[in-house]
Amino acid sequence: MKTRRTLARALAAATLASAAAAPALAQQPLPPEQMKLAQELMQKQMATMTPELVERARALSPEIRQFLMKVALRHERRSDTLTLRQVMHDILADYQAAGAAIAVDNGAAAADAARRIAGHRLPRGGMLPYLPLDKVTNEGLSVLPAMEAAVEGGARQLADAADRGDMVAAAQHYGTITSGCVACHNHFRGQPGASAYEPRLKR
Repeated sequence: MKTRRTLARALAAATLASAAAAPALAQQPLPPEQMKLAQELMQKQMATMTPELVERARALSPEIRQFLMKVALRHERRSDTLTLRQVMHDILADYQAAGAAIAVDNGAAAADAARRIAGHRLPRGGMLPYLPLDKVTNEGLSVLPAMEAAVEGGARQLADAADRGDMVAAAQHYGTITSGCVACHNHFRGQPGASAYEPRLKR
């Protein structure tokens, strides 16, 4: 168990260290038409949250709120019913499919699975209702760009490499995805398999 925690921390540190290479939180502002749509999406998400979570979400910095809006815009597949755990099961299935495809030199299948990872669904209410409340802060969420760069950015790079038939590079990007997943879980989830809180969504 100690070895596992040590490995998780090492992977987390390596992924978080890539934050410098990840897009900065303060990116180019959204064009007016996209900003309007993003605000509508965020309002729809916040309408499903408990008052305590809404208060925390509104206290986030403009940079983090803009990052969350860009995530909502980028993921056009949005579910009104699925929870984050169900979405993670979908991502896991695609992750395993990509790994299997790389192992048997099936570039087309690897690219398809990787692009599904990069374009995964967003769960009901977005991401915030499924995080521990003490992580819904500027500091707690500041790691998200690096996590996204590792997982979704790595998935897009994997797909491009697989399309070229470069399965060695695809395997390297698969490792980047893995380190991003482990780092994100280590930061937000805590004990694997345990759920000490209920999603903060209105019933």
